Amino acid sequence: MSQDEKMRIVVKVGTSTLTHKTGKTNIARMAKLVSVLADLHNMGHEVILVSSGAVSIGKGRLNMASKPSGTPELQALAAIGQGELMFMYDKLFGEYDVVVSQLLFTTDVLERERDRQHLLDTFNQILAYDAIPIVNENDSISVDELLNGDNDCLSATVAALIDADLLVMFTDTDGLYDSNPNENENAKLIELVEEITPEIEGLAGGAGSRGTGGFTTKIKAAKIATNAGIPVVIANGNKPTKLYKILEGKNVGTKFLPRS
Repeated sequence: MSQDEKMRIVVKVGTSTLTHKTGKTNIARMAKLVSVLADLHNMGHEVILVSSGAVSIGKGRLNMASKPSGTPELQALAAIGQGELMFMYDKLFGEYDVVVSQLLFTTDVLERERDRQHLLDTFNQILAYDAIPIVNENDSISVDELLNGDNDCLSATVAALIDADLLVMFTDTDGLYDSNPNENENAKLIELVEEITPEIEGLAGGAGSRGTGGFTTKIKAAKIATNAGIPVVIANGNKPTKLYKILEGKNVGTKFLPRS
């Protein structure tokens, strides 16, 4: 893996990466993420961004003190926040003269061969236009990711669909630990996972994350991608510049090797 080798890279950022603990948008981190992705794009890499955050931004837009629990309310917030989220991305990427596009869909599209092919054609054409696709689940219609997944598995299925070379999932923890680091100060980071075994899946239950999916869905997503022959890195998104180190092959977070 090298920065000089042209790659198709899927980067997934969750709500916990894009927001402060207060729930408000982490503007500085979002701006840094965009600058790194724009730079990778300028290097010649094909970059696909899978971004959560619409619900949180919608909540902030309406000045809500707390996140509602009802599904219709969450779907409405996603619809309100998605426009604001794309406006922010468009403005930030525009500073680097990088064109972005919005791609919203539901995972059932991938189950229909004709629709799946149309979606793949769209991805390939957006990349051929030298634009960056920004992907999110269409939460105003579907509730699967809204309630359970925080886009983890969506990023993996996208990576498999477009035959990506790498999937990077940014979260609010440093990676997969051998025990819960919030409860065990001696917990050790697992830097390399050669195979996702039942034991590895069992560790995910206590890894913790502020995102909807937690770590269980991240391991599930890693399994989808590695089964498709795609390496996966799960790392802390507090410093998006870590992407450079990941492309240099340095140890960052937890790396999952692809199955041959």
